[in-house]
Amino acid sequence: MGLFSNEPKTVRLESQDAELKATRAPWSLWADGFGMLSIRSIQIIVVVTVVAAIIFAIQQLTLVTIPLVIALILACAFAPVMGWMRRRGVPPLLATVLSLLAIVLLLTGIGWLIVAAVRDQWEELYTEAERGIQEVIAWVQTLPFAPTQEQLDEWLAALTDFVTSAQFGSGALAGVGAVANFVTGFVLMVTILFFFLKDGPQMWEFLLRPFRGQHYVRARRIGDKTVGVLGSYVRGTATVAAVDAIGILIGLLILQVPLAFPLAVLVFLLAFIPIVGATVAGIVAALVALVANDWVNALFVVGVVVLVNQLEGNFLQPVLMGRSMKLHAFVILVALTIGTVLGGIVGAVLAVPIAAAAWGAIQVWDGPDLPARWARPKHPIEA
Repeated sequence: MGLFSNEPKTVRLESQDAELKATRAPWSLWADGFGMLSIRSIQIIVVVTVVAAIIFAIQQLTLVTIPLVIALILACAFAPVMGWMRRRGVPPLLATVLSLLAIVLLLTGIGWLIVAAVRDQWEELYTEAERGIQEVIAWVQTLPFAPTQEQLDEWLAALTDFVTSAQFGSGALAGVGAVANFVTGFVLMVTILFFFLKDGPQMWEFLLRPFRGQHYVRARRIGDKTVGVLGSYVRGTATVAAVDAIGILIGLLILQVPLAFPLAVLVFLLAFIPIVGATVAGIVAALVALVANDWVNALFVVGVVVLVNQLEGNFLQPVLMGRSMKLHAFVILVALTIGTVLGGIVGAVLAVPIAAAAWGAIQVWDGPDLPARWARPKHPIEA
């Protein structure tokens, strides 16, 4: 019985199983499905925390981050110009100075055009606006629920008190501070842009030093794609905006709408905010026509804006922007919302090109024309 008994072997196996279970007991809770879910949850919390910290740092350092991003986008837009001049033997410093002067003169010229046009026609617009407001008040008073003259006087007195109050004065001081921040940010942007134009490739190579092998190739590929997408976005959007502004300017001049040139410049600037910009520009132009002329003229202005936007969206933009900037309207609206919350108007302008650059990086993640695995379209057999 003792020779053929399995008792010693069974006891020995049970002892080994007990020791193995005791050894694996602390980690066994993480091996099942719920444990894997817990690990993923912890990873997501860590990622969200890091992203929140980065966003908080960006919001606290907008005076630095916004000029930095704007300088990067402008440098990408002028990268072909810099490459063309360098290939023809132009010294790097001279090419940088020429490109920088062109950018500064362009931005300054747009600002001067807005101020000069508004200043020349401000008195006329003020007179027409006052007349239009009086007409609106007279029309409102004909309604059955119209406010009385005493209520209108009270509202006007409240508005006057607010303008002369300390709260309005503090707001004016905040406006002065905003102007000072704008000047500081503009100077910083020009300085950063100078170094990006002059030493941009060397800076990028310095950042790529920690990468090796396939990781280095992927980083180079993503960098080239980002420069191409951002440059195409700025050049294409600027061309589309210029065509929109010229088309709407011609329509406003034919309809004899005052402030036609400032409105055209406004159309050009708002074109850099997709979807929302065209709508806002059309509303402003229609309101000016309504106040200065009449509602029929305002309807014609709306028709001109819609016609120009349809021509731009269906014919001009697909040719100039190409498929590299093809983002779904939902993605654009989400990016605009996030950018506006984080950075205001400037954030709304920068949100779409940043989203397009991120999508472009995903499109070349695994190869020149090979997106990341999760972003590849699935065939029916694979699905």
